[in-house]
Amino acid sequence: MSTTDLSADIDRELGAQSAPSSVLSRVESSIVPQATISGRALVAIVAIMTFLVSLTTGAVMLVRAAANEWQADVAREITIQIRPVAGRDIETEVIKAAVIARASAGIAEVRPYSKEEATQLLEPWLGSGLQLDDLPVPRLIVVRIAPGAAPDLAQLRQTLAEQIPGVSLDDHRSFVDRMRAIAGAIIVLGIGLLLLVVCATVLSVVFATRAAIATNRPVIEVLHLIGAEDNFIARHFQQHFLRLGFKGGLIGGGIAIALFAVAEFTGGWFMGAAAGEQFSAFFGTSSIGIPGYLAMLAQAGVIACVTAATSHRTVRRTIQTID
Repeated sequence: MSTTDLSADIDRELGAQSAPSSVLSRVESSIVPQATISGRALVAIVAIMTFLVSLTTGAVMLVRAAANEWQADVAREITIQIRPVAGRDIETEVIKAAVIARASAGIAEVRPYSKEEATQLLEPWLGSGLQLDDLPVPRLIVVRIAPGAAPDLAQLRQTLAEQIPGVSLDDHRSFVDRMRAIAGAIIVLGIGLLLLVVCATVLSVVFATRAAIATNRPVIEVLHLIGAEDNFIARHFQQHFLRLGFKGGLIGGGIAIALFAVAEFTGGWFMGAAAGEQFSAFFGTSSIGIPGYLAMLAQAGVIACVTAATSHRTVRRTIQTID
């Protein structure tokens, strides 16, 4: 046998020995079936539940931010009410009360309401076109407190009472307390609803992951019977379902983030229009902000980790049943 023939035989022998390793590498890279109905169903379930969780989280944070903004706006305003008194010129009393309020420390703005404006405030209850000249309609002065200031309202109330008969000062404290209680109850209810949605999401993902693992039971049995280690099998399935979980979580969370971003952009775009003013009056000018968006992304990651952990545990139990 010549040297050339011997080299050719050696090359063929080495090629035959290296073929199984290349086959194994290809088999190892696709040990878990990729495009399956169960996998697509799991991605859809994770996406839907992540969207619902993110939507609930954003709603709770939006209500909390709006409630804080409402309370801050109301707390920064006080109202001076001057009732007509016989023998006293109410216009003069309004001017005097406005001067006293402006002289107080911590006051940013004082706006007296005219007689026509006071009448317009009563139109929603009494109707329009009414002659209210003979009725003792009080006059209002809206006073805004400077940001960060703490004026002495007790001293202001006492000064007004000493110099102007029929005057009263309302700091809206009772209204703010009621608003705070209502907002707190709504937030607690929203957090409870969020916890229920999270529990439902976890249960749905767990059962969907177990169903997807059940469809791959023959693959697990074959790998176990040919001698593959349990950690090797569980690790590959865990990585596969972690990718599926992240894919579904990013889809659902991304849609929720896009929805809130579009709502925030739309609210700012139409801020000058009537629809924008109504939206701002109900939800305030605040948004969920960067913490809200980060919370949605974190929830997507948590759901993906739940999917991976469930797949690892289910594969372990499946292998134990084979033994």
